Amino acid sequence: MAREVIQVVGLGQASVDYLGRLASFPHEDQKSELLEIHQQCGGPASTAMVTLARLGVGTSFIGSVSDDPFGIQIVEGLNQEKVDLSHLKITPGFTSQFAFIAIHKETGARTIFWHRGSVPHLTPNEVDLSIFSKARILHLDGLMIEASIAAALQARDMGMTIVMDAGSMREGSTKLVSLVDILIASERFAEPLVGIDTHDRALKALYELGPKTVIITLGAKGSVGWDGRRIFFQNAFPIKALDTTGAGDVYHGAYIYGLLQKWSIPQCMRFASATAALKCRAIGARKGIPGLKEVREFMLQHPEI
Repeated sequence: MAREVIQVVGLGQASVDYLGRLASFPHEDQKSELLEIHQQCGGPASTAMVTLARLGVGTSFIGSVSDDPFGIQIVEGLNQEKVDLSHLKITPGFTSQFAFIAIHKETGARTIFWHRGSVPHLTPNEVDLSIFSKARILHLDGLMIEASIAAALQARDMGMTIVMDAGSMREGSTKLVSLVDILIASERFAEPLVGIDTHDRALKALYELGPKTVIITLGAKGSVGWDGRRIFFQNAFPIKALDTTGAGDVYHGAYIYGLLQKWSIPQCMRFASATAALKCRAIGARKGIPGLKEVREFMLQHPEI
C-alpha cells in the first residue's frame, strides 16, 4: 500500500485465536466438552486496523511477530485485509502471540487465555513514524509500553491524533495515557485508580490523567464518554450475540473512522456501537466485521438507539 494513502497507524498486538463454544463453563478441575472450535486472527490494535480497512480506510500495523506458524498466519491474515505491514517486525526463531477463547453458547460471553509469545517486543529505537507523514491518527493498545510511549511522542510532534485502547492497567499505563488525545477504556481499567465506583467518577479520574476525551465501553450496557464538560451515553444496539470476542477492538476502529469524518463524540460513539454489535453475529474477532454500507443500513433500522 502506498504510504500516502495510509491514514491510521496501529501499534500493538496481533494474535492467532482458537475459539471454542461450550454450553457452560466448568468449575476448576472439571471438564466441559467444546461444541465446536474455530481459528482466526485477532489482537486489539491489529483488529482495529482491519475494521478500518473494511470501512475503506488505509491502515498500517506495527507490531512484533516471529516466523513460526502463528506468525505466518498473522501476516497472511493482515495481508488479506490489505493492511500495510511494511514496518511489522518479524524476528525468526521465536513464538508469536496465541490465545484460546472459551465462548458461552447462550450469551456469547468469552473468557480468554492468552500467551504473548517469546518474540521480543518492539523497542523505542525500532519505532519510526516519520515515513507515515500523511497519517492522521496513531492507535495504541498499550501492551508494549515503552515502544508505545516513543510512538506517542513522535505522533505528537507530527500533529497526529493519538487514540489508546486501554484494556488492563499495567506498569507505565498512566504515563502513556497522559500522552494520548482520546482514551477508550474498559470498565476495569480505572479500578486501580478509583476502585469499583461509578462510571462518572472513573471517567473524570481518567480525564485528569491528560486525555481530551475519555470513553468507557460497558459491553451490553453501551458506552459512556466525557470531554471535560459533558457526559455522553450510548446504548448498545440490540443483536443476538454469538460471540463478543473483539467487539471492543472493533469499537475502537469504528470510533476512529468517525474521527476521520470529523464527527462529534456522540456520533462517533453511535457508529462505533453499531459496528461492534454487528461483529458479534459471528465467531471470532474479525469474521463478523461489517463494511460501511451494512453499518449505515443497520443504524437506519434502529434510529432510536
